[in-house]
Amino acid sequence: MVFPHYHYVNLEDETVVNEMELNRKVFVEKYCNGLIIDEVQRMPEVLSTVQVVVDANPNANIVLTGSSNLQLSQKVSQSLAGRTAMLTLLPLAVGELSENDCSLSDFEIMFRGFYPAVWGNGAPASDIYRHYYNTYIQRDIQQIMNVRHLAEFRKFVIISASRVGCEFNARSIADELGMSLPTIQEWMNVLEATYISFRLQPFYRNIGKRLVKTPKIYFYDTGLVCYLLGINNAHQLETHPLRGQIFENMVVTEFLKHRYNHGLDNNLFFYRDRSQREVDVVLDYGLQSLKAFEIKLSPTIHTDFYKNLQYFRSLFKQETLLTQVVNTSTDNNTDSVTGHINYRNIEDLLTKQEKG
Repeated sequence: MVFPHYHYVNLEDETVVNEMELNRKVFVEKYCNGLIIDEVQRMPEVLSTVQVVVDANPNANIVLTGSSNLQLSQKVSQSLAGRTAMLTLLPLAVGELSENDCSLSDFEIMFRGFYPAVWGNGAPASDIYRHYYNTYIQRDIQQIMNVRHLAEFRKFVIISASRVGCEFNARSIADELGMSLPTIQEWMNVLEATYISFRLQPFYRNIGKRLVKTPKIYFYDTGLVCYLLGINNAHQLETHPLRGQIFENMVVTEFLKHRYNHGLDNNLFFYRDRSQREVDVVLDYGLQSLKAFEIKLSPTIHTDFYKNLQYFRSLFKQETLLTQVVNTSTDNNTDSVTGHINYRNIEDLLTKQEKG
Protein backbone atom coordinates (compact mmCIF):
# COMPACT_ATOMS: atom_id res chain seq x y z
CA MET A 1 0.00 0.00 0.00
CA VAL A 2 2.86 2.39 0.77
CA PHE A 3 4.78 1.51 -2.42
CA PRO A 4 2.06 0.39 -4.86
CA HIS A 5 4.26 0.66 -7.95
CA TYR A 6 7.21 -1.32 -6.57
CA HIS A 7 7.82 -4.86 -7.80
CA TYR A 8 6.96 -7.20 -4.93
CA VAL A 9 8.48 -10.65 -4.34
CA ASN A 10 8.09 -13.02 -1.41
CA LEU A 11 10.95 -15.39 -0.61
CA GLU A 12 8.50 -17.90 0.82
CA ASP A 13 7.59 -18.53 -2.85
CA GLU A 14 9.84 -21.27 -4.21
CA THR A 15 9.36 -20.01 -7.76
CA VAL A 16 10.79 -16.64 -6.78
CA VAL A 17 13.63 -18.26 -4.87
CA ASN A 18 14.54 -20.41 -7.88
CA GLU A 19 14.51 -17.37 -10.17
CA MET A 20 16.72 -15.36 -7.86
CA GLU A 21 19.17 -18.21 -7.34
CA LEU A 22 19.86 -18.32 -11.08
CA ASN A 23 21.34 -14.83 -10.94
CA ARG A 24 20.50 -12.66 -7.94
CA LYS A 25 22.41 -9.64 -9.24
CA VAL A 26 20.54 -9.54 -12.55
CA PHE A 27 17.21 -9.88 -10.76
CA VAL A 28 17.87 -7.11 -8.23
CA GLU A 29 19.30 -4.78 -10.89
CA LYS A 30 16.22 -5.28 -13.07
CA TYR A 31 13.87 -3.91 -10.40
CA CYS A 32 16.22 -1.78 -8.29
CA ASN A 33 14.31 1.45 -8.96
CA GLY A 34 11.41 0.03 -6.97
CA LEU A 35 11.67 -3.40 -5.37
CA ILE A 36 10.18 -5.01 -2.25
CA ILE A 37 11.75 -8.27 -1.06
CA ASP A 38 9.60 -9.83 1.65
CA GLU A 39 10.71 -12.55 4.09
CA VAL A 40 14.32 -11.62 3.33
CA GLN A 41 15.51 -13.67 6.30
CA ARG A 42 14.91 -16.76 4.10
CA MET A 43 17.82 -15.71 1.87
CA PRO A 44 20.30 -13.60 3.88
CA GLU A 45 22.84 -13.77 1.06
CA VAL A 46 20.64 -11.44 -0.99
CA LEU A 47 21.82 -8.59 1.27
CA SER A 48 25.30 -8.73 -0.23
CA THR A 49 23.77 -8.57 -3.69
CA VAL A 50 21.70 -5.54 -2.68
CA GLN A 51 24.87 -3.85 -1.41
CA VAL A 52 26.60 -4.30 -4.78
CA VAL A 53 23.57 -3.07 -6.72
CA VAL A 54 22.98 -0.05 -4.46
CA ASP A 55 26.62 0.97 -4.65
CA ALA A 56 26.38 0.93 -8.44
CA ASN A 57 22.94 2.60 -8.53
CA PRO A 58 22.78 5.49 -6.00
CA ASN A 59 19.10 6.13 -6.82
CA ALA A 60 18.01 2.56 -6.15
CA ASN A 61 14.96 2.11 -3.93
CA ILE A 62 14.74 -1.29 -2.30
CA VAL A 63 12.55 -2.30 0.65
CA LEU A 64 13.61 -5.37 2.62
CA THR A 65 11.08 -6.79 5.06
CA GLY A 66 10.99 -9.86 7.23
CA SER A 67 11.23 -11.31 10.69
CA SER A 68 14.26 -10.08 12.58
CA ASN A 69 16.73 -12.53 14.02
CA LEU A 70 20.33 -12.47 15.12
CA GLN A 71 21.73 -13.77 11.86
CA LEU A 72 19.79 -11.30 9.74
CA SER A 73 20.72 -8.36 11.99
CA GLN A 74 24.39 -9.27 11.68
CA LYS A 75 24.10 -9.54 7.90
CA VAL A 76 22.41 -6.14 7.64
CA SER A 77 25.02 -4.43 9.81
CA GLN A 78 27.85 -6.01 7.83
CA SER A 79 26.48 -5.59 4.30
CA LEU A 80 24.33 -2.47 4.35
CA ALA A 81 25.84 -0.22 7.01
CA GLY A 82 25.33 3.41 6.04
CA ARG A 83 23.02 2.48 3.16
CA THR A 84 19.79 1.77 5.01
CA ALA A 85 17.05 3.24 7.15
CA MET A 86 15.89 0.69 9.72
CA LEU A 87 12.25 0.56 10.86
CA THR A 88 11.02 -1.64 13.71
CA LEU A 89 7.47 -2.79 13.07
CA LEU A 90 5.85 -4.30 16.16
CA PRO A 91 2.43 -6.02 16.24
CA LEU A 92 -0.65 -3.84 15.69
CA ALA A 93 -1.30 -0.91 18.00
CA VAL A 94 -4.75 -0.49 19.54
CA GLY A 95 -5.35 2.48 17.25
CA GLU A 96 -4.86 0.26 14.20
CA LEU A 97 -7.78 -2.00 15.09
CA SER A 98 -11.06 -1.43 13.31
CA GLU A 99 -13.93 0.36 14.99
CA ASN A 100 -15.77 -2.93 15.25
CA ASP A 101 -12.77 -4.65 16.86
CA CYS A 102 -12.40 -1.82 19.36
CA SER A 103 -15.94 -2.46 20.54
CA LEU A 104 -14.71 -5.68 22.14
CA SER A 105 -14.05 -5.79 25.88
CA ASP A 106 -10.66 -4.81 27.26
CA PHE A 107 -10.05 -8.41 28.32
CA GLU A 108 -10.91 -9.73 24.87
CA ILE A 109 -8.42 -7.32 23.29
CA MET A 110 -5.73 -8.30 25.81
CA PHE A 111 -6.41 -12.01 25.23
CA ARG A 112 -6.34 -11.77 21.45
CA GLY A 113 -3.14 -9.77 21.41
CA PHE A 114 -2.08 -7.81 18.36
CA TYR A 115 -0.64 -10.19 15.78
CA PRO A 116 -2.24 -9.26 12.43
CA ALA A 117 -3.33 -12.83 11.65
CA VAL A 118 -5.63 -12.84 14.68
CA TRP A 119 -7.52 -9.76 13.49
CA GLY A 120 -7.19 -10.03 9.73
CA ASN A 121 -7.97 -13.70 9.24
CA GLY A 122 -10.42 -14.26 12.08
CA ALA A 123 -8.42 -17.27 13.25
CA PRO A 124 -8.73 -18.32 16.92
CA ALA A 125 -6.04 -16.53 18.92
CA SER A 126 -4.99 -19.70 20.75
CA ASP A 127 -4.33 -21.47 17.43
CA ILE A 128 -2.30 -18.58 16.04
CA TYR A 129 -0.07 -18.35 19.12
CA ARG A 130 0.33 -22.10 19.44
CA HIS A 131 1.56 -22.39 15.86
CA TYR A 132 3.70 -19.29 16.18
CA TYR A 133 5.36 -20.45 19.39
CA ASN A 134 6.00 -23.98 18.15
CA THR A 135 7.46 -22.65 14.91
CA TYR A 136 9.58 -20.18 16.83
CA ILE A 137 10.99 -22.91 19.06
CA GLN A 138 11.46 -25.53 16.36
CA ARG A 139 12.78 -23.33 13.57
CA ASP A 140 13.97 -19.90 14.60
CA ILE A 141 15.65 -20.84 17.86
CA GLN A 142 17.42 -23.80 16.33
CA GLN A 143 18.62 -21.64 13.44
CA ILE A 144 19.87 -18.86 15.68
CA MET A 145 21.54 -20.94 18.35
CA ASN A 146 22.00 -24.55 19.26
CA VAL A 147 19.85 -24.87 22.37
CA ARG A 148 20.98 -28.08 24.01
CA HIS A 149 18.40 -27.93 26.76
CA LEU A 150 15.24 -27.35 24.74
CA ALA A 151 12.85 -28.48 27.49
CA GLU A 152 14.46 -26.07 29.94
CA PHE A 153 14.34 -23.28 27.35
CA ARG A 154 10.57 -23.81 26.97
CA LYS A 155 10.21 -23.59 30.76
CA PHE A 156 12.32 -20.44 30.74
CA VAL A 157 9.98 -18.74 28.27
CA ILE A 158 6.93 -19.68 30.37
CA ILE A 159 8.56 -18.53 33.61
CA SER A 160 9.46 -15.24 31.93
CA ALA A 161 5.83 -14.80 30.84
CA SER A 162 4.69 -15.35 34.41
CA ARG A 163 6.89 -12.44 35.51
CA VAL A 164 5.74 -9.72 33.10
CA GLY A 165 5.91 -6.35 34.79
CA CYS A 166 8.36 -7.68 37.38
CA GLU A 167 12.08 -7.20 37.77
CA PHE A 168 14.07 -9.67 35.69
CA ASN A 169 16.13 -11.67 38.16
CA ALA A 170 18.31 -13.97 36.07
CA ARG A 171 19.88 -15.58 39.13
CA SER A 172 16.49 -16.58 40.54
CA ILE A 173 15.41 -18.15 37.23
CA ALA A 174 18.75 -19.94 36.88
CA ASP A 175 18.32 -21.50 40.32
CA GLU A 176 14.72 -22.46 39.56
CA LEU A 177 15.68 -24.24 36.33
CA GLY A 178 19.00 -25.60 37.52
CA MET A 179 20.83 -23.77 34.74
CA SER A 180 23.88 -21.52 34.82
CA LEU A 181 23.50 -17.75 35.09
CA PRO A 182 25.29 -17.12 31.73
CA THR A 183 22.86 -19.51 30.02
CA ILE A 184 19.81 -17.64 31.35
CA GLN A 185 21.32 -14.32 30.33
CA GLU A 186 22.03 -15.69 26.85
CA TRP A 187 18.47 -17.00 26.53
CA MET A 188 17.06 -13.62 27.54
CA ASN A 189 19.22 -11.97 24.88
CA VAL A 190 17.73 -14.38 22.32
CA LEU A 191 14.15 -13.49 23.37
CA GLU A 192 14.99 -9.83 22.87
CA ALA A 193 16.77 -10.34 19.56
CA THR A 194 13.77 -12.25 18.17
CA TYR A 195 11.22 -9.70 19.45
CA ILE A 196 9.53 -11.99 21.95
CA SER A 197 10.29 -9.90 25.03
CA PHE A 198 12.20 -6.82 26.12
CA ARG A 199 13.65 -5.32 29.27
CA LEU A 200 12.50 -1.93 30.54
CA GLN A 201 15.34 -0.10 32.24
CA PRO A 202 14.94 1.92 35.48
CA PHE A 203 14.99 5.70 35.27
CA TYR A 204 18.01 7.51 36.69
CA ARG A 205 19.51 10.81 35.70
CA ASN A 206 22.84 9.03 36.11
CA ILE A 207 23.06 6.94 32.94
CA GLY A 208 25.60 4.61 34.53
CA LYS A 209 23.06 3.57 37.14
CA ARG A 210 20.48 2.82 34.45
CA LEU A 211 22.80 0.28 32.95
CA VAL A 212 23.60 -1.66 36.12
CA LYS A 213 20.27 -1.64 37.97
CA THR A 214 17.71 -4.43 37.56
CA PRO A 215 15.28 -3.98 34.62
CA LYS A 216 11.69 -5.20 34.33
CA ILE A 217 10.60 -7.77 31.76
CA TYR A 218 7.75 -7.38 29.29
CA PHE A 219 6.59 -9.29 26.22
CA TYR A 220 5.87 -7.62 22.91
CA ASP A 221 2.43 -9.21 22.75
CA THR A 222 -0.15 -10.06 25.43
CA GLY A 223 -1.79 -12.73 23.27
CA LEU A 224 1.43 -14.75 23.42
CA VAL A 225 1.65 -14.16 27.18
CA CYS A 226 -1.89 -15.51 27.63
CA TYR A 227 -1.05 -18.58 25.55
CA LEU A 228 2.11 -19.27 27.54
CA LEU A 229 0.21 -18.93 30.83
CA GLY A 230 -2.49 -21.36 29.70
CA ILE A 231 -5.24 -18.73 29.52
CA ASN A 232 -7.78 -20.07 27.01
CA ASN A 233 -10.28 -17.23 26.72
CA ALA A 234 -11.05 -13.67 27.81
CA HIS A 235 -13.27 -14.89 30.65
CA GLN A 236 -10.35 -16.76 32.23
CA LEU A 237 -8.18 -13.68 31.85
CA GLU A 238 -10.78 -11.54 33.62
CA THR A 239 -10.26 -13.52 36.84
CA HIS A 240 -6.60 -14.45 36.39
CA PRO A 241 -4.26 -13.30 39.19
CA LEU A 242 -1.87 -11.77 36.62
CA ARG A 243 -4.53 -9.77 34.77
CA GLY A 244 -3.21 -6.46 36.16
CA GLN A 245 0.33 -7.25 35.06
CA ILE A 246 -0.84 -8.34 31.61
CA PHE A 247 -2.77 -5.07 31.26
CA GLU A 248 0.33 -3.17 32.31
CA ASN A 249 2.30 -5.13 29.69
CA MET A 250 -0.20 -4.13 27.00
CA VAL A 251 -0.06 -0.44 27.91
CA VAL A 252 3.74 -0.34 28.09
CA THR A 253 3.97 -1.82 24.59
CA GLU A 254 1.47 0.79 23.36
CA PHE A 255 3.93 3.50 24.42
CA LEU A 256 6.73 1.59 22.70
CA LYS A 257 4.72 1.14 19.48
CA HIS A 258 4.11 4.88 19.38
CA ARG A 259 7.84 5.52 19.40
CA TYR A 260 8.76 2.91 16.80
CA ASN A 261 5.82 3.74 14.51
CA HIS A 262 7.10 7.32 14.37
CA GLY A 263 10.62 6.14 13.56
CA LEU A 264 11.93 7.10 17.01
CA ASP A 265 14.14 5.30 19.51
CA ASN A 266 12.88 3.73 22.71
CA ASN A 267 12.72 6.38 25.46
CA LEU A 268 10.74 4.35 28.02
CA PHE A 269 11.82 3.73 31.61
CA PHE A 270 10.22 2.92 34.94
CA TYR A 271 10.92 4.58 38.28
CA ARG A 272 11.40 2.79 41.59
CA ASP A 273 13.18 4.01 44.73
CA ARG A 274 14.47 2.22 47.81
CA SER A 275 11.10 2.64 49.51
CA GLN A 276 9.51 0.75 46.59
CA ARG A 277 7.63 3.81 45.37
CA GLU A 278 7.15 3.09 41.69
CA VAL A 279 5.95 4.81 38.53
CA ASP A 280 5.18 2.39 35.72
CA VAL A 281 6.31 4.44 32.70
CA VAL A 282 8.61 7.43 32.43
CA LEU A 283 9.12 8.94 28.99
CA ASP A 284 12.42 10.79 28.82
CA TYR A 285 12.55 13.41 26.06
CA GLY A 286 15.79 14.91 27.29
CA LEU A 287 16.65 17.71 29.69
CA GLN A 288 13.60 19.14 31.47
CA SER A 289 11.21 16.94 29.50
CA LEU A 290 9.69 14.01 31.41
CA LYS A 291 6.25 12.43 31.26
CA ALA A 292 5.18 9.91 33.88
CA PHE A 293 2.31 7.43 33.80
CA GLU A 294 0.73 5.07 36.32
CA ILE A 295 -1.10 2.07 34.83
CA LYS A 296 -4.21 0.71 36.52
CA LEU A 297 -6.64 -1.96 35.34
CA SER A 298 -9.63 -0.07 36.62
CA PRO A 299 -12.60 1.75 35.04
CA THR A 300 -12.71 4.18 37.97
CA ILE A 301 -10.24 6.63 39.47
CA HIS A 302 -9.04 6.66 43.08
CA THR A 303 -6.90 9.34 44.68
CA ASP A 304 -4.38 6.67 45.68
CA PHE A 305 -3.54 6.20 42.00
CA TYR A 306 -1.81 9.60 42.00
CA LYS A 307 0.38 9.20 45.09
CA ASN A 308 3.47 7.91 43.32
CA LEU A 309 3.00 10.33 40.45
CA GLN A 310 2.83 13.23 42.88
CA TYR A 311 5.98 12.00 44.59
CA PHE A 312 7.75 11.71 41.22
CA ARG A 313 6.71 15.23 40.33
CA SER A 314 8.04 16.52 43.66
CA LEU A 315 11.45 15.00 42.83
CA PHE A 316 11.60 16.34 39.28
CA LYS A 317 9.55 19.53 39.59
CA GLN A 318 11.06 21.54 36.76
CA GLU A 319 11.45 18.60 34.40
CA THR A 320 8.04 16.91 34.60
CA LEU A 321 5.68 18.04 31.86
CA LEU A 322 2.90 15.55 32.44
CA THR A 323 1.71 12.96 34.98
CA GLN A 324 -1.32 10.83 34.20
CA VAL A 325 -3.06 7.58 35.11
CA VAL A 326 -3.74 5.18 32.25
CA ASN A 327 -6.75 2.96 32.88
CA THR A 328 -9.89 1.54 31.25
CA SER A 329 -12.15 4.50 32.05
CA THR A 330 -14.16 5.84 29.13
CA ASP A 331 -14.06 9.33 30.67
CA ASN A 332 -10.79 10.96 29.64
CA ASN A 333 -9.35 13.84 31.63
CA THR A 334 -6.12 15.19 30.18
CA ASP A 335 -5.20 17.55 33.00
CA SER A 336 -1.40 17.53 33.16
CA VAL A 337 -1.29 16.94 36.91
CA THR A 338 -4.30 14.84 37.95
CA GLY A 339 -5.50 13.59 34.60
CA HIS A 340 -6.37 10.11 33.45
CA ILE A 341 -6.77 8.59 30.02
CA ASN A 342 -8.07 5.37 28.50
CA TYR A 343 -5.25 3.22 27.13
CA ARG A 344 -6.93 3.27 23.70
CA ASN A 345 -6.19 7.01 23.44
CA ILE A 346 -2.45 6.91 24.19
CA GLU A 347 -1.47 7.43 20.55
CA ASP A 348 -3.73 10.47 20.17
CA LEU A 349 -2.54 12.01 23.44
CA LEU A 350 1.18 11.67 22.66
CA THR A 351 0.84 12.73 19.04
CA LYS A 352 -1.06 15.90 19.90
CA GLN A 353 1.40 16.83 22.65
CA GLU A 354 4.45 16.20 20.51
CA LYS A 355 3.02 18.26 17.65
CA GLY A 356 2.21 21.03 20.14
